[in-house]
Amino acid sequence: MSVKQIYFLALICFFCIQTQLQAQDYTRQDTLRGSITQERSWWDLKYYNLEVTVDSNSRSIHGKNTIHYKVLESNKRMQIDLQIPMQLTKATQQGKSLKIDHDGNAHYINIESTQVKNSVDSITVHFEGRPKAAVRPPWDGGFTWTKDQNGNDFIATTCQGIGASVWWPNKDHMYDEVDSMKIRVNVPKHLMAVSNGRLINISKHDTTASYTWVVSNPINNYGVNINIGDYVNFSEIYKGEKGNLDMNYYVLKPHLEKAKKQFLEAPKMMKAFEYWLGPYPFYEDSYKLVEVPYLGMEHQSSVTYGNQFKNGYLGRDLSGTGWGLKFDFIIVHESGHEWFANNITNKDIADMWIHEGFTAYTENLFLDYYYGKEASAAYVIGTRKRIQNDRPLIGDYNVNNEGSSDMYYKGANIIHTLRQLTKDDEKWRQMLRKMNAEFYHQTVTSLQIESFLSKEIGWNLKFFFNQYLRDVRIPVLEYKIDGGKLKFRWNNVVSGFDMPVEVIKEKQNLWLYPTESWQTTPTTVSKIEIDSDYYINLKKL
Repeated sequence: MSVKQIYFLALICFFCIQTQLQAQDYTRQDTLRGSITQERSWWDLKYYNLEVTVDSNSRSIHGKNTIHYKVLESNKRMQIDLQIPMQLTKATQQGKSLKIDHDGNAHYINIESTQVKNSVDSITVHFEGRPKAAVRPPWDGGFTWTKDQNGNDFIATTCQGIGASVWWPNKDHMYDEVDSMKIRVNVPKHLMAVSNGRLINISKHDTTASYTWVVSNPINNYGVNINIGDYVNFSEIYKGEKGNLDMNYYVLKPHLEKAKKQFLEAPKMMKAFEYWLGPYPFYEDSYKLVEVPYLGMEHQSSVTYGNQFKNGYLGRDLSGTGWGLKFDFIIVHESGHEWFANNITNKDIADMWIHEGFTAYTENLFLDYYYGKEASAAYVIGTRKRIQNDRPLIGDYNVNNEGSSDMYYKGANIIHTLRQLTKDDEKWRQMLRKMNAEFYHQTVTSLQIESFLSKEIGWNLKFFFNQYLRDVRIPVLEYKIDGGKLKFRWNNVVSGFDMPVEVIKEKQNLWLYPTESWQTTPTTVSKIEIDSDYYINLKKL
């Protein structure tokens, strides 16, 4: 190839990339939020000491966050994220004010002292403002300002997707979880503030009260939350795989009796999930269910609940099979995230299928534990009608972009299909437990999870994941029967797709090993059927 040809090829590639970026409408702010910038990469998060005062009358907050970090490489410019209209008003280190350069939602702290590699230091950032109000929480993030039935303030935060920096200043990227943190929330004296971890102190003043919570484990930013209301607390001890686990419940006072009845499902959930997934990952921080004025979310050790004390999803069965009414969707689904999202966390939000696909699948595991494998399979297969196949499950990297919402139930059906390839239910259970042990309290990429599953199942799943995560087509198993021979192949697939599959032949399951090329095996039947556990289509030619 000549130099001139190389030049024109490079030029074409450049314009293709630019066209793709323009089509997605990514901005500089998307890149600053979604990538590991130079101003982020040189320091490692160690500890947050967050203090926030909430004023419901003005719908404003103010406070400070002391950020402890380890120096990985010498640098003096640090990116801290806080989204407009919140304001980062001051930054200090060792009592000295530091210069801040503001660039939209990214704020650059210019550190004066020499940053010595492997040393640990801290800065304190002060913030104030009226944070974005959530319009449709939890899907739309921000603060929710409401009143309970007695006219008391009922306030909560949600920030998945939009990011924790919608209300407090932090290093707002999934790849670096803080090792531990303290959260102090100042509220009107007659209300209670519930956050993550364990309550270690309540301080009462003339008109206000301060609630201090401590998180002992690594925590992702969006998992941090504050909930404020006229709460009452009840609790129990669950005897789990790692010993006694404190299970605490915070609900509005008028709902106490309903909660005591409905929350009996929480220890049932814990028993099923510890069986399938291994020990609850945050014994040191306890487990909480906290009533909130929205549907619910997976805040670490502080699972929020707004399912109206009903089974199903607000009383509905998302699968249409009846099995979805056998459990409280929010208790089961959001608690499942303690293993997938809070224990195993994606490094980039583009890989959020890891959170949502596996957690949607935990709904099946709950049913499997209490009602059996057939009930579990019927439920997940029933959710297929919700799959749109509009976009790939994996989004674009480094720009804070999620994949398709199919990550929930297409994700669950992908995982259900993988279970069939394992061919052994006990092996499958041990694999899920091993996954949570091997990636314990880690941030991971999709490729790491794909590699782990390939190794454990014993099949190269590269093309399987390219098909189901990076493509929108449903594989089609084509077949024809002619002269006592069954011919079959894969169609509508990525190049190299070679998933083995079970089909039903005269009420017997038969393993086939199709590729994109026609293969042949003897047969005495005129048709075959799909084993419905596989997320594929069948076509007779």
